[in-house]
Amino acid sequence: MHNNHLNNIGMYLTKEAKEELFAKHGKGGKDTGTAEGQIALFTQRISHLTEHLKKNRKDYNTERSLVKLVGKRRSLLNYLTKKDVLRYRAIVKELGLRK
Repeated sequence: MHNNHLNNIGMYLTKEAKEELFAKHGKGGKDTGTAEGQIALFTQRISHLTEHLKKNRKDYNTERSLVKLVGKRRSLLNYLTKKDVLRYRAIVKELGLRK
């Protein structure tokens, strides 16, 4: 059972899905470095980990990595606010990060 779980790690986000994500939010499918692309990827991973934690409440390692991811995304969002407020507003609106 445990070994089967290890084989499924990272398969929720395939190479094609990542390229599509970067094409939609970045400058192109191969452009993984833009802040918008990174934020979109982190948001995808955060929602996946959140779903995982709803089923596995005591998985503290995943909880820790979720908190770290949220911090990384926050840092990138802060960077974007300083660099270009319009890009920040656009990505927040696109991803629905603010309520």
